[in-house]
Amino acid sequence: MRKLILYIAASLDGFIARDDGGLLWLEQFPNPDKNDYNYKKLLDSIDTTFMGNLTYKWLNNQNIYDPYPGKKNYVFSRNMRSESEFVEFINDDPLKFVRTIKNQNGKDIWLVGGGKLNALFLQNNLIDEIILTFAPIIIGKGIRLFGDINIDLENKFRLLNNESFKSGFVQLHYAKDNAG
Repeated sequence: MRKLILYIAASLDGFIARDDGGLLWLEQFPNPDKNDYNYKKLLDSIDTTFMGNLTYKWLNNQNIYDPYPGKKNYVFSRNMRSESEFVEFINDDPLKFVRTIKNQNGKDIWLVGGGKLNALFLQNNLIDEIILTFAPIIIGKGIRLFGDINIDLENKFRLLNNESFKSGFVQLHYAKDNAG
């Protein structure tokens, strides 16, 4: 079975973007070593991405229409039905769709975000790994890592790896703890 991996950055107070989806707060940290925070390693391990409609719209606003070239990109949206050569819009039951894709042959799947989609998949026990990079900043408000949805299912993860970077970023890599 393919793994669904949430690879994402967050502020110390748990926000993944500003209210408008903006990520400029992430770009203000010097990165003299040009560290990619294991991004290439992730891209090499996946062939599929899942993202929410707001995340996709934000990418489009940055003039990014083919978000992850060479990957199969799915955008979950209740109302977007337009055609694109770079993404496929999923309007049906997202949980059923994710379970179907996870059971197909292929590489792992990157859950790009956003917060509502992260929460939905966590709530339904679909996230297998979380690679979370904390930026050394408090932004105070914005889009939360797991949205504003109350999650009533306890999810336990075990630490696989942690890494700190000269930029002050800290990356934690967790896997779903299936023991119990």
